[in-house]
Amino acid sequence: MALFLILANRICDGLDGALARIQGITDAGGFLDVSLDFVFYSLIPFGFVLAAPDQNAIAGAFLIFSFVGTGTSFLAFAIMAGKRNIDNPVYKHKSLYYMSGLTEGTETIGCFVAFCLFPQHFAIIAYVFGAACWFTTFTRIYSGFHTLNGHKI
Repeated sequence: MALFLILANRICDGLDGALARIQGITDAGGFLDVSLDFVFYSLIPFGFVLAAPDQNAIAGAFLIFSFVGTGTSFLAFAIMAGKRNIDNPVYKHKSLYYMSGLTEGTETIGCFVAFCLFPQHFAIIAYVFGAACWFTTFTRIYSGFHTLNGHKI
């Protein structure tokens, strides 16, 4: 059931993005999309923690902590890039500057699918994916700092 709901959520997320490109990208839509994505991303590991706290609590907390790193590095750069009018050369049809990384939406959904298919291995999957998230966080911080440092106001 969880796998079905995860996939349904992602289909709806893709459809709203397609609709936004047809009707026009708005700041309100971009805000709503990113906000709901991050809430959704933290909800999945939290659900596995609730399902089996003795086995999953530490790994789930680590993964949510990792998502805080990827999310804040993503959003902080987007805010500063927007403030400085730095355009994204790769993702021109996004409502904010989308700084890529090793762990993005597709990889995150793949991780969530793995959780559903192999729930007995939640902890190891969460630790491995969390470590990959920290790699993304550190590379975003490094790249973001140097990009912003090179674009003086």
